[in-house]
Amino acid sequence: MADPTKRNGEDGQEPTSSDDANLTARLKSLDARIDQASAQRTKMTESQSRSKSDSSALGQAFRLSAEFVSGVVAGGIVGWIVDHLFGISPWGLIVCIILGFCAGMLNLLRAAGLMKGARYDEKR
Repeated sequence: MADPTKRNGEDGQEPTSSDDANLTARLKSLDARIDQASAQRTKMTESQSRSKSDSSALGQAFRLSAEFVSGVVAGGIVGWIVDHLFGISPWGLIVCIILGFCAGMLNLLRAAGLMKGARYDEKR
C-alpha cells in the first residue's frame, strides 16, 4: 500500500539542484505572465472608463450648448415676429435677442447645476 504522506513521484529522494532550477524558472515565467496579464487588464479597464467619461462629458457639452443656443434662437424668432407685426424693425429683434441671450445663460446655469431652478412649491 502507498504512503499517503508522499506526493506523486517522491520516493524518498531529496530534490536535486536541477529540480530547483526548473522550479525557479517556471516560477519566474509564471510571475512574468501574471504581470503581463494584470498590465493588460489595467490598460483595458482604464480605456473603458476613459471612453465612458469622455462620452458623458461630450453629452454634457452638447446639452449645455443646446440650452444656450436654443435661448438665443428663440429670442431671435420672437424678435423677428415682433418686428413684422408692429413694424419697429430692428428694435424688436435687438431687444428679443438680448432677452434670449439672458434666458440662454440662465438655462445654462440651471442645467450645469450652478443655480437652483425656480420652484413654486418650496417649503419655507
